[in-house]
Amino acid sequence: MPLSLPTYRELAQRWKNLRDSHDVRVREVACVGAPRTLLCAEFGDAALPAIHLSGGVHGDEPAGVLALLRLVESGMLDRAFSYRIWPCTNPTGFDARTRVNADGVDINRTFGRGGTSPEASAVIMSNRDRKFVLAVDLHEDDQAGGPYCYEYGDRAIGERIVPECLRPDPIEEAELLGGLSLSLLMRRGAADDAITLETPAHATLDERVDMHVRMVQAAIASLR
Repeated sequence: MPLSLPTYRELAQRWKNLRDSHDVRVREVACVGAPRTLLCAEFGDAALPAIHLSGGVHGDEPAGVLALLRLVESGMLDRAFSYRIWPCTNPTGFDARTRVNADGVDINRTFGRGGTSPEASAVIMSNRDRKFVLAVDLHEDDQAGGPYCYEYGDRAIGERIVPECLRPDPIEEAELLGGLSLSLLMRRGAADDAITLETPAHATLDERVDMHVRMVQAAIASLR
């Protein structure tokens, strides 16, 4: 049966249900200045190397959101690492199926200067004392012919997980975007490597979710 998109409230409840069945720690982080919160999930032994996973910063790119949920619900994450997961960093856009949030802002341009959107500020404040061996942000591209990634780091992880891996100059990309994306922010100090994974929007939702699941698993396996 084809996947269907839940509401954000339904998505949040599924994550909260994992507290008892999967030993996942889930909390809501306030978006200061806005009437909404972000879910933050923690999984695994905090003494282990940490991986940062996130999706849904563009509300019209839902496959990454569903892929993160599947990875945890199905027990697919490598237990050799601990995880901080942001299941959906644009809740209002997810419900509206829009790229931007309820304020009309593209959140993935607002991770500079301590965060210039409520959502970016929430992520930055929560991550301020954490270091990660890898950060992965999940996206979709309506012009892509197949899956690909952007990589910011020196491990050449991207080349091992997907045929097309782009390695843009971080300074030039920030200027082109007009601000910092989440991946650019993570690479600036919070993570040893940062990868943005992209799936082709022309594929079915089931196919895109499967692509994201496989790419995330391959990225994590490459750290061993």
